[in-house]
Amino acid sequence: MYGYDHPPRAARDVREEGIPLVTFPVPSPLTGRQIGAYRFGDPSEIKRGRIGGRKAFSKAFRDRLIAYYDSRDAITGEKIDSRYLQIDHRVPYEVAGDTAHDETKVEEYMLLDASSQRAKSWSCEQCPNWQQHHDDRVCRSCFWAFPHQYTHVAGERVRRVHIEWRGDEVDVFEKLHARAEGEDTTVAALLKQLAKRLA
Repeated sequence: MYGYDHPPRAARDVREEGIPLVTFPVPSPLTGRQIGAYRFGDPSEIKRGRIGGRKAFSKAFRDRLIAYYDSRDAITGEKIDSRYLQIDHRVPYEVAGDTAHDETKVEEYMLLDASSQRAKSWSCEQCPNWQQHHDDRVCRSCFWAFPHQYTHVAGERVRRVHIEWRGDEVDVFEKLHARAEGEDTTVAALLKQLAKRLA
């Protein structure tokens, strides 16, 4: 009726509008295998700030974020053409809703390119806090919200470093890559080994 041909996407859109849905198994009329079906949930489960869905950002706010963050991806720190950057809540919408939507608080948002956005989305969706607890304090100590000051990555004790080699630095990377292949390992694993010797 509404042009959807992907039920999970439709269900997510409904949930993002603040409407509780329950997923339950039913047999497929075509194959007999179990598939997911949906029904409306308890209205008391409507999450704060969620009814009506996400709020749109103004162009002026986007311009302020670009200037404030110097057109840099928050995860990699790389400066990128602003047209490739997307605005993202530091604390995921699924956890906090738009209760904190305030265009005077640029620090509550970050800029991400498509690759970083996908990586953050995937990691957050696997996190127990996203799936069950919805505690924004957990998110605020996570790498994906504050990559320069964090205690965990999606609930796990992890530390991350993003490194890019540019220009003449690529020659160094190629030497590391050749050495890693010779030792039947990866560049990342080789760098960890070298770091342990220096620590």
